[in-house]
Amino acid sequence: MGRASIDVAVRFKPVGGTVDRAAGIAIRLSDPNNYYVVRANALEDNVVLYKTVNGVRSPLDIVGRKGGYGVNVPVPAGRWHTLRVEFAGTRFSAIYDGKALFAVEDATFMEAGNIGLWAKADSVTVFDDLRYGETR
Repeated sequence: MGRASIDVAVRFKPVGGTVDRAAGIAIRLSDPNNYYVVRANALEDNVVLYKTVNGVRSPLDIVGRKGGYGVNVPVPAGRWHTLRVEFAGTRFSAIYDGKALFAVEDATFMEAGNIGLWAKADSVTVFDDLRYGETR
């Protein structure tokens, strides 16, 4: 029988921020300096998935593409959106507003950890309807 994958989703509305207007989900969070995060940014109009190791953020290559930084997609401020990440083992898939955007592979953090909501800098973001569970 295959390994179950984990699915974490949240609704969010970017409301304000001049430096950043971001919303994210932290996964496999072991402490504030070590985790993966999938995040959407209304100022940059993109969704990215990266890792933070010992407080240092590093981009993750999208499966099938070297380099780059996530994908460009409109993230209009003042509207509700859904951000979701599915993961099992070393594979992570980013889903935004119901559309699968990309996948990454990384084995830095293999142990189970916590999940959390994530925002950055001066982001003012409203979160609602956090969901977490296993899928088969």
